[in-house]
Order: sequence, then structure tokens, then C-alpha cells
Amino acid sequence: MATIRDVARQAGVSTATVSAVINDTAFVSPQLRERVLAAVRELHYTPSQAARSLKHGRSQLIALVVSDLANPFFARVVWAAEAAVAAWGYSLVVYNSDEKPENERRILTRIRALSCDGVVMVPVGPATHRDQRDFDGKAMPMVLFGRSVDDKRADTVTIDNVAAGRLVTNYLLDLGHRRVGTITGPLHLTTGRGRFDGMIQAMQARGLTPAPEHVRSGEFREEVAYSVAREILERPDRPTALYVANGVMALGVMRVLADLGLECPRDISIASTDTISGIGGLQPRLTRTEHPITEMTNEALRLLVDRIDRGNDPPPRNVVFQPALMLGESCGPIVA
Repeated sequence: MATIRDVARQAGVSTATVSAVINDTAFVSPQLRERVLAAVRELHYTPSQAARSLKHGRSQLIALVVSDLANPFFARVVWAAEAAVAAWGYSLVVYNSDEKPENERRILTRIRALSCDGVVMVPVGPATHRDQRDFDGKAMPMVLFGRSVDDKRADTVTIDNVAAGRLVTNYLLDLGHRRVGTITGPLHLTTGRGRFDGMIQAMQARGLTPAPEHVRSGEFREEVAYSVAREILERPDRPTALYVANGVMALGVMRVLADLGLECPRDISIASTDTISGIGGLQPRLTRTEHPITEMTNEALRLLVDRIDRGNDPPPRNVVFQPALMLGESCGPIVA
């Protein structure tokens, strides 16, 4: 592997001149600059990121930690993040915690070892970012994405999950449904708890509560949702409508309908929260609330870069986006 000395020797200049060309830190005549760049190309020289980090105090790396990379929602977050960090001159390092706190702890250690300038994290535990510090003892700039945890020091960018659950449930109730069931996410997460609370609020406002046997956790996983939805839908007293707390689980529920020979919305109405690739193409099209994924991702990275640039000084900020209800044909009115 070529070194900066090899480039200097090839171009017939000093290593200081090579450094000035690569880092654009001093004037170099056009002729010398071209000789250096020609040597760089010929030798396939790549500047050491570690050396540049030591010189400038920045690695120009931002870490993104998602909780389930198999979920197409987070694949879209990664796509949006890659475009956003490039606009600020950073590179993105992506990690997947797979909803496991022990994985998250290991990932944070790796992020520190890489000297990442900051991290956007989808937290999976209540204290994921506490005491995360750089090797010089400074707190690591961090923005929590999608979920919040009980800590007053971090910026957060979230969707209004209570509003999402309330929006969908009110729509089902307006169609005349009274036996409304739900496949929830994990209730220890703010996403799962918020969407469930929104549903309960909407039903209680009309003097209703869901039957306990119509409420099951799908853990935000397609296969788990398939299993628990099948239990609910095979009951003789199945609900007339089902609110599914994310798009991945909605795919599992729609598979159950097909396997049981049920038609939507003739036999049961289905609505969900969350946006994943392809969900709008289901037949019938799924009624759902959607997240502004690109806008949320851009805002999380804007907050992080601001925190990096200002030395982690800004007070914690909490940005909450509002969901939008997208109507499909998966819900129908109760026929008397």
C-alpha cells in the first residue's frame, strides 16, 4: 500500500506539499498540484483516515445504529442518511443492534474505537447512551431516532406515536366498528406503548375498550405477528377491525387473511401505522399512517452535525413529527 512518502518521491516534492494538496491547507502551484495528483492516481494512494483524524480532530464519520435492518423502514432511513451525511462532508457507518441491548453496548464500544464524530441511534434499552464518552472524556454527540428513552441529555427525533394510534382507531370507529383488536409492538418501547395508548384513548373517548383476547404483541416482527394474528382471527368472536402497530407486522397479518381464506374488508378491516416499501402495493391497498422518513432522518442528522460543530453544547432538543393518515381500501363500514 502506497504511503505519503511514496507519493512525494514519485512527484518529486516534499511530503508537506503532498499533504497541502490532499488537505487543501496551503497554496500549491497548478503545475506541482497536477504532479502530486498524477502520483496519487498512479500509486492508488488513499490518505489515512486515522492520520487525518489526529490532525484535524475529526474522523468525518457518523454512525447510524438501527434496531432491525431487516425492517424495510430502517433500510429507507439508511438510504436517506447516506445522502444527508454526504452533503455535510461526512461518511456513514451503519450498525444493526437487532433489538438486543447487549449488541448495542458492543456497537457503542466499536463506535468509540473508530472515533466517530457522532451517532444517530434507534435505542433498544432505557439507558443506551449514558456514559458514552470519547477517549478524551467528552460526551459523545448523539441523537436518538424514532424512540425516546428516559434521559434528559440527548436530542430526539420521533413521530407522534399516540396521535398515530388515535388517528387509525378513530377512523375505524367512524366506520362503525366497536370490536377493534390490535397487534401491538413491544410495550416497553415508546413506539409500541404510544401507538397502543393512542388506540385506547380513542376507544375510551367513546366508552369502549378492546377485549383482552383481541390484544396481542407482535414484537414488531412479521412472523410473530402472523402467529398471534392467526390466533385472534381464528376465534369465533374475532374483531371486526384490527389495528396493526407497524408495517412489517401488517404484512404478516395480510398473509394470515390469505391463508384463512378471509377477505379484507369484507370479513375484517385492517389498518396500520408505519411505512415500508411495497406496503402501498398490497391488494387491497392498506389504510395506514405514514412517517415522513426522509424529513425525520434529515432533521436527526442536522441536529447531530449542529451538536458536533458546537462542541456538544446545545441543550437537548425534542422534535416530534406528525403522522398522516393514508386511506386505502382495506377498511369498510359495518354493514347492519
